Formats: sequence, structure tokens, C-alpha cells
Amino acid sequence: MCGIVGYMHRQGQVCEAEIVHAMNGEIIHRGPDDEGYYFDGPAGLGFRRLAIIDLKGGHQPLTNEDGAIWIVFNGEIYNYKDLRDHLVSLGHTFKTETDTEIIVHLYEEYGAECVGKLRGMFAFGIWDGKREELFLARDPFGIKPLYYTEQPRFLAFSSEIKSLLQVPDVSREINREAFWNYLTFQYVPEPMTMFEGIQKLPPAHYLIARGSEVTIKRYYQLEFSPIEQPISYFVDGILDQLRDSVHVHMNSDVPRGAFLSSGVDSSAIVALLKELEDVQTFTVGFEGAGGLSEIDYARETARVLGTVHRDTVITAKQYLDELPRLVYHQDEPVADPSAIALYFVSELASEHVTVVLSGEGADELFGGYTIYREPISLRMFNYLPPSMRTSLGEFAQLLPEGVKGRSFLTRGSKTVEQRFFGNAFLFSEAEKKRFVKFDPDSMRYRRPLDITGQYYKQVQNTDDVTKMQYLDLHTWLPGDILMKADKMTMANSVELRVPFLDKNVFEFAAKIPMAYRMANGTTKHVMREAVRQLLPKEVTERKKLGFPVPTRKWLKDEHYQFARDLIGSSPLDDLFDKEYVLHLLEEHRQGVRDHARKIWAIVIFLLWHQTYVEQTRSFTSKESELVLKRRQRMFAEAFV
Repeated sequence: MCGIVGYMHRQGQVCEAEIVHAMNGEIIHRGPDDEGYYFDGPAGLGFRRLAIIDLKGGHQPLTNEDGAIWIVFNGEIYNYKDLRDHLVSLGHTFKTETDTEIIVHLYEEYGAECVGKLRGMFAFGIWDGKREELFLARDPFGIKPLYYTEQPRFLAFSSEIKSLLQVPDVSREINREAFWNYLTFQYVPEPMTMFEGIQKLPPAHYLIARGSEVTIKRYYQLEFSPIEQPISYFVDGILDQLRDSVHVHMNSDVPRGAFLSSGVDSSAIVALLKELEDVQTFTVGFEGAGGLSEIDYARETARVLGTVHRDTVITAKQYLDELPRLVYHQDEPVADPSAIALYFVSELASEHVTVVLSGEGADELFGGYTIYREPISLRMFNYLPPSMRTSLGEFAQLLPEGVKGRSFLTRGSKTVEQRFFGNAFLFSEAEKKRFVKFDPDSMRYRRPLDITGQYYKQVQNTDDVTKMQYLDLHTWLPGDILMKADKMTMANSVELRVPFLDKNVFEFAAKIPMAYRMANGTTKHVMREAVRQLLPKEVTERKKLGFPVPTRKWLKDEHYQFARDLIGSSPLDDLFDKEYVLHLLEEHRQGVRDHARKIWAIVIFLLWHQTYVEQTRSFTSKESELVLKRRQRMFAEAFV
């Protein structure tokens, strides 16, 4: 796992080395083991290395035999040995044992189509000196991030936005369309970022830049294609696919471990790892969570599976003390409280391992979120004429809030396209208009329905559960789940691997009929059946907690004054009505309504604004130096 940057003049000027050096200096935490640069006329590449494979080699940027093609690469290619054998048979020669060099020769042999042959997680930039062409690509699920800014004079790219902000002429202006949609989704939907003029290269896409011309193309399509087979076929197949995926995801020359939560996803990964080697597991919990915590469940699972287990409990004060710095690491606001939980568990893991496996993606692939059962509970409404469904919704709105059945009628009156925007839905369009101080209609901004509608259209002939999964795979998964996973682990110089998000696993999961995904009153039923032989019954049937953070409680007590002061002192009166947000905070504190998620979204945005726009919060290189020293120690130990 590494950090990459690049810069290309679009008008023939020679690339300024100091710009690339400045960009690379912002992401030392992504790769404290090594750095490298390459310059060729209008182009410059920079690299920060976190050594995982071929510890003594693997320096980047890396080139082909004649020095015409250069690459900077972030990620891991799990089928690189097979690809290497294939390329050797075609006459290619190799200088290293790294997976990075495979991509150079694949590009040399197949051009842009090389990306379709890769099995893994990746974001990379290739400079083709013969064509004077820049080629960027991102993996099919968006596990690894890749940001870019396209300006009249240049195009620049990086693993993190903070690098791009080191480039002259790159603006820190807020993207108001992104802000409007952030208030609904709790993250900025791709390809937008919260910065005007900075974009994300979407998952499963590549970009080709030559002079003033830029082309972006999708190279891989996620498609659900259910087949008719007995459930035993899928039970056996899932286990085979997961076992193979975990095996290839173990490829590294440094210590490995795994995150362990309360759910079946991470537990299954740990159980499969345990078949191959002794395992270290890590969990985080929070003071004030109440009841049985993530830590209690994880400890019991670790005891049953026989892992070397470590955990830590975070207090409300620790959380608040670290919060501004962790918002800095996120690059743009993500109002998911568990993002911070990932930072703390990554910090714990970094003291013992360099690579961790985790269970992200299982819910999207196999139908694991509780809300995916909603179409089943609402299917009676499908038999009603559209006019009657609309009338029921209008009637429900006349009922007082809190009346039993009001929410059920409201949801049932809408189609899945109208009611489901992903796993997070904060402010409605009507509520945003009450406190946001600009008109999205006058600016012709895309609205949440515009963003989700493009994905629903692609699966319009499938069942509602599949539609929901498909939407989450293209929005929630890369925008929230994978974004926080990458940023919070890399802030601690830890590489996160996600065996569920493997092309082979997905293509098998896509064949599972909806009736096997939702059955016996549970979610991801067939996956639970597949891993039942690996795990005790109480784990396979346990409700997932997912590193729960007691934000609801803290905003009433320990974090209330912080939130009030932050909102009240904000200079953004031209963007939103502070008094409206403060009113939500007071209602929440008094227990009138639970506004925790809405308030948290505003808090995170304001901290982000202070850091990146106002620049009143700064973070020195001290933390990077500490990470560097820790990584150098672990790197040296790997040779002993």
C-alpha cells in the first residue's frame, strides 16, 4: 500500500519538480518506508512506499525494459504471479518480484485493456513517454482512492486531496452541489468531491490524458445475474470462493492480522485465516456504549477461534481530542461516526502488524443490511394502483409524528426508487430548503434523485432488493465504507485488505437468487449458511453492531458544548442557517427528537471547513515523523 502523485503540463511546458515534491510530502503517512520521483518533459510522478512485497526491492516509480513507460501504483494485485508467467512467455523480462512491474508490462502488451486482467485493489498512474500520454485507473469497487484536478494548464492526480491542494491554482472553494448532496447522503457522491474543481476517478474506470484531451471510460460492469441452482450449490460455492480469496489476500512479506467486530463477516474472514496461520485480531469499543459492546462479542469470538486478541476502549474525551486531526486525514467530510472508530483500531493494529484483513463489502454483495428486508415487508403495497399508494402517503402525512403506522404507510406509498437513497439518509429536500441559503434549482445542481436514478435505471428490470444492493455498491460502498477504510488505516500506515471485494467472489455472489439472500427472517441467509461450519451458532445468528459509537448520547452530554460552540462560531452564515441547526441540537439534548446524525454531519463539515478552507486548524509533520519511526522499526524487524 502506498501513496501516489502525478502532474502533467497540458501545453508543453516542463514539469516543475518542486510541485511534485510538495504533493508527495503531504502523504508520508501512506508510505513512510521509501519515496521516489520520475520526470520526463511535461510529466512528473511521485511515490511514497509502504513495503509489503519484495521488501528490499519494489522502489517506484518503476519502468519497463526500454524506459519508455513509467508507473506509480497503490494497491495489491493478487493474480500477479500468473500474469507474470504469462508475460514472460510473451518475451517480457522483469527486474523485480513486485506486482507493480506486472502492470507496466501488461500495459505495454495490451494498452488500456490491461486493467481488465487485474485481480486486486488498485489505483495507478502510467506515463507513456512515447505517446506523451497519462493513463490513470482505479479498481472495480473503488477500494483504493484516486483524485484528480483538470485545469487549463495541467492535470494532476493523487491518492489524497491534500496533495492536490499543494499545486498552484488549485482552489479550496466549496463545491455547493456536493454540499447539498452531502446533507442527504452523509458523504459526497462520486465523482464529486467537496472541493470545486477536484474529482474522484470513479471505480472501474480509467482516464487517458494527452495534451488538452481527456477521455474517461468504464472498463468493468457490476452485474447481478441470478441462476437457478439448489441452495447447496451456493453454500459450497461461497465457501470455496471465500477460502480462495482469503488465501490470495494473505500475500505479503510483513506481519498480518485482522479486524474483528461482532458480526459474521469479519468472524468468517478470521476463521478462514486461522485455517492457514496463527492470527492476531483487533477490536475497539467506546465508553458509554451501553449493554454488551463490540468488545465483549469480539473477545468471545476470538476465544472460540483461538486468536491472539487485543482491544481498546475509547473515552468521549479521547474521541473529541482526536476528531479534528482525523477529519484532516479524511480529506473531505464523511459524517460516519464509525470512521473514527476505524482510526483507533488501526492505531492499535499498527503496533503489531502492517497488513489487516477486514469484512467490508459482504453486506453489499450478499444482501446483509437490515433495510434490504424492507421490500419484503412492504410488498403488499405493490398490488395497489399507483394512485391509491399516493393517497395512502398523503393520508400518512396528516397523522401526527410518532403515531404507530405512520412511517409504514409513508414508506409503502413510495417506490423503492423514491424511498431508498442508500444506507444513510439525513436531510430531506424540503428540510434542506429550510436552512440552506442557496437555491439548487437556480444552479441546476444534480439532486439526490438524479444521482441515484442513474443506477436504478441500469437495473430497472430486477427485484427491489437487487436494486438496493446495486445502488449501495455504486454509492454507499465507495463513498462511505471504502473511503473511511482507506483513509483511517493509511493514517496509521496500515494496509487494509477486503477479501469479500474480490472480482471472483462478486461474480459468484451475483448469481445468487434474491430468495436465497433474504430467507428465514434473516439477511445474507445463504452466506450465513456457508460459514456456519466455520463459526459457532451464536456468531452466525448475531446481530451486527459495526463498531457502534455512542454519538447520540455524547451529543446530549460530553460533546454538547463542543458542538454548540462550533456551530455558533461558524462564519458560514451565507451557506446555512446556524440558528436552525442549533435548534436541532437543543431538541436533541432535551430528548424531543433524535437529531444526532444530522447534527454530526454539520459538525464534521464545520471541522473540515476550518481545516481545509479557513485553514485555522493545522497539523504538523510530527505525527508523520512518529509513524515513520514506527514503520522503520517494523521494517527493520522484518529482515531479522
